[in-house]
Amino acid sequence: MEAVRVGIIGVGNISGIYIECLQAFAGVDLIACADIDQDRARGVAAEKSIPKALSVEELLKDSDVELVLNLTIPAAHGPVALQALENGKHVYNEKPLAVSLADAQALVASAAEKGLRVGCAPDTFLGSGQQTARRAIDDGLIGTPIGAQAAFLAHGPEDWHPNPDFFYQNGGGPMLDMGPYYVTALTNLLGPVKRVSGSARASQTTRKVSLKNERYYARADRSGFAETGYEIPVETPTHYVGVLDFESGAIGDLCTSFDIWHHRNDWAHPITIYGTEGTLLVPDPNNFGGEVKLKRHDDEDWRTLENVHTFNENSRGLGVMDMAIGIRTGAKHRASGELALHALEVMLGVRTASEESRYVTPTTQPERPAALGVDEYSDPRPPKVD
Repeated sequence: MEAVRVGIIGVGNISGIYIECLQAFAGVDLIACADIDQDRARGVAAEKSIPKALSVEELLKDSDVELVLNLTIPAAHGPVALQALENGKHVYNEKPLAVSLADAQALVASAAEKGLRVGCAPDTFLGSGQQTARRAIDDGLIGTPIGAQAAFLAHGPEDWHPNPDFFYQNGGGPMLDMGPYYVTALTNLLGPVKRVSGSARASQTTRKVSLKNERYYARADRSGFAETGYEIPVETPTHYVGVLDFESGAIGDLCTSFDIWHHRNDWAHPITIYGTEGTLLVPDPNNFGGEVKLKRHDDEDWRTLENVHTFNENSRGLGVMDMAIGIRTGAKHRASGELALHALEVMLGVRTASEESRYVTPTTQPERPAALGVDEYSDPRPPKVD
């Protein structure tokens, strides 16, 4: 099978792991990269042996590029992806699909009209941890799922991120930043959401960047704040609590927060699925691996389930590979635009429900992605040794 030729737009922090994986995985051929900082694109191309370093416009018009991997900032996800489609290219976005529901809907509609594909992160639900949990549910190990709890609780990225400002702008916040992992994982496990309610708040009007964040103050335009600290205006809620009613009948609660200093949640298993016959502890959906633990009603202790396949390490790009193979074979790709649109509609629905004091009914009801077969793909990279 001829590999699908991929070009990356945006070679920031997250691009490194994508490049590593795409250069190892079957079905894809990474041939070009671009960035608004062309010097950075040239540097990455040279370091990573990528054949072409282009401007964004050049990559979008390059006839050799079949699929655009869009790793720009969230506000640019929708516009850049639409440009890719207009140039006849398939596109795979980093999460979220877009920062507005209208942009995301336009993107999915445009792809359908043009006969092109849209994919979107996260693809972590294709990893060994989430797929092991999926199999346990599909095999009826906890009976019928009746409920779920999921939480991402932290104190925001201003303590460590080199550019945390956009996390507090519209389109940022803990729900659109981390919520995609959780909503996508829950949809993979339980199916689509039919009703959303919840509450959201911004606990502070500004956030001060930690004086210990040396990467932030290293830039010349920020050096003047290195003693007093820089304050970021907050334009988005920073603490969300949502209630998700699934089409399957299960009810879940999801909390995402940048306002929590300390908590007692088990970070190894931030998702719990409750069933009529037992309980399942699901690993962090931001990762590909992790242990899945099961305790049925007649078990005395928790037991760890055997992982179902080899994608245990960071494998960002697995969704791109699955999409590329789908382009060549006609199979449906799993990390789809429809799935990402549903996740976005659910996440935005929590804020809308809070602001308007009402239930929100998602208009999207995507198919639950097909489970990844045990022998369907295997990670070609050697396992990492501690």
